[in-house]
Amino acid sequence: MSQVTTTDLYEVTMALSYVREDMRARATFSLFVRDLPPGRGFLVAAGLEPALDYLSRFRVGRSDVQDFAETLRRPVGDLAPLHGLSFDGEVRAVPEGRIVLAGEPLLEVTAPLPQAQLVETYLLSLLCHQTAVASKAARCVLAAAGRPLVDFSLRRTHGPEAGVQAARLCALVGFAGTSNVAAAHRYGIPAAGTMAHSYIEAFSSEEEAFRAFARTHPGPVTLLVDTYDTDRGVATAARVLTDLRLGPRCGIRLDSGDLGALARRARAALDAAGLADVRIIASGGLDEYGVDTLVRE
Repeated sequence: MSQVTTTDLYEVTMALSYVREDMRARATFSLFVRDLPPGRGFLVAAGLEPALDYLSRFRVGRSDVQDFAETLRRPVGDLAPLHGLSFDGEVRAVPEGRIVLAGEPLLEVTAPLPQAQLVETYLLSLLCHQTAVASKAARCVLAAAGRPLVDFSLRRTHGPEAGVQAARLCALVGFAGTSNVAAAHRYGIPAAGTMAHSYIEAFSSEEEAFRAFARTHPGPVTLLVDTYDTDRGVATAARVLTDLRLGPRCGIRLDSGDLGALARRARAALDAAGLADVRIIASGGLDEYGVDTLVRE
């Protein structure tokens, strides 16, 4: 799918008219948020890097002209004036990771009118999605108050590429790692992951699953303890970690139930077993409000 044709149709119709009328004076447009929802005091600017990549490569090719013509149900010759159009304008923008407020431009483009028109939609889509994700992630980092966070966004984002974007943006604002292998490899983000409930259920017992996982992954492991009964799962994990002498840097993961209460009971059980160095990781539908509640508890 061409990035050039990933635009609103009216951008094409207006740009074609500008070219035919030889209206090539420079124009400026700004991308900004008019108002923020209640309880949202700021945004984190994001999306500039891919926006600049897009603009540096922007050029209307023959296949783009053909796609425009087919979509408009017009002869290719009618859209031919757009062929070869590229971007040679200027960009002023807030650096990624900076705080912006309502009414403050994140990005401004100044370019000949047809160029500015054709790139508007794609830039708006890039910055809108990425600024929203970065801002949400920053709120989670603030709520965590220094505790490390890992994103599992690939399982919930609107498409695989959006998941890669989300992993990058979470790292931008301070997340410690990502579950996304492609994003970890592309951006050098530490990869993090444990096991699923289905893995536990594939074995005849929870303990067998834990021991098999530890045999395959002899380094620090994190064991998912809430597949059947969380308290028993914690006790089983403690026994396996003790037997295999895997305490430091290992962890257990809680993924359901009253995470605060379960974490307190798990901490007491691990400490009693001499595993004070074993971490407790919480997951499962946590937003900044859930993270804040856990930290307070």
